[in-house]
Amino acid sequence: MIKIPSTLILAGAFAAGSAFAAPVTYEIDPSHTYPSFEADHMGLSFWRGKFNTTKGEVVLDKEAQTGSVNIAIDVNSVDFGHDEMNKKARSDELFDTANYPDAQFAGTLGDFKDGAPTSLKGNLTLHGVTAPVDLEITHFKCIMHPMLNKEACGADASGSFQRDDFGLAFGKEYGFDMTVNLRIQVEAVIKE
Repeated sequence: MIKIPSTLILAGAFAAGSAFAAPVTYEIDPSHTYPSFEADHMGLSFWRGKFNTTKGEVVLDKEAQTGSVNIAIDVNSVDFGHDEMNKKARSDELFDTANYPDAQFAGTLGDFKDGAPTSLKGNLTLHGVTAPVDLEITHFKCIMHPMLNKEACGADASGSFQRDDFGLAFGKEYGFDMTVNLRIQVEAVIKE
């Protein structure tokens, strides 16, 4: 019978444990990820829109209960369901997509409960300005995707920010509330 030194057994166990605890990268599924928002219209109503084109990734270490999210948004894909409002939003009075075609949210997953993150603290870059924006994760789940035969994770996160902090002050002189409610629904599939 061959004896294996206990240090080799411990080293092997540690290496195997580390392999399972390693961070895993998930690629955002752009056909299931639509950051959306609502903004005041003179106190009369709320205009709701979304961005139709996104890309990015989620990195998740389930064992360490850490992770990160990085989402790039094509601001030209803004969609209010109203062609004239879409043109206005892309103009230099609002998003000014000729000069600022992209937005980005990069954050850190935190406050894990029962293995799932409940917060996303990060920075939003919009209209050439980067400022902190924290989101609450109200839903988070990972499953083996039945059609893709790969692990997929999904989440719904929400928060708010003041749009004039990003130089988007159109309508402020007319009494528009500058608060924007942001919601990011995201699905991501494991990268292999």
